[in-house]
Amino acid sequence: MEDQEMQLKVKRVTDKFTESMYVLANEPSIALYRLQEHVRRSLPELVQHKTDMQSWEEQSQGAIYTVEYACSAVKSMTNSSLYFKNIDGLLRQAISLKEQISSSQGRRL
Repeated sequence: MEDQEMQLKVKRVTDKFTESMYVLANEPSIALYRLQEHVRRSLPELVQHKTDMQSWEEQSQGAIYTVEYACSAVKSMTNSSLYFKNIDGLLRQAISLKEQISSSQGRRL
């Protein structure tokens, strides 16, 4: 009987001790301390990620501007084919007139 009483008392003491440790481990001030430690450890890495992302955004914006500028240049070149055809016709006329002038000068001599 005394052995059972002792076991019951030991069980009560260990249960109370376990409960006290649980309460102590989960006290709000300890939770805040753990949160502070987590933030202190992870904040530098987050700041580095943020600066990397900002750098990549700047590079991406520059690349997008370059591509848009190249696209507009290509579009304007396709629209200028009419002007190139007109220049080609004028050059052919100039060559023809030059040949006519050269042949008329050759006849005079």
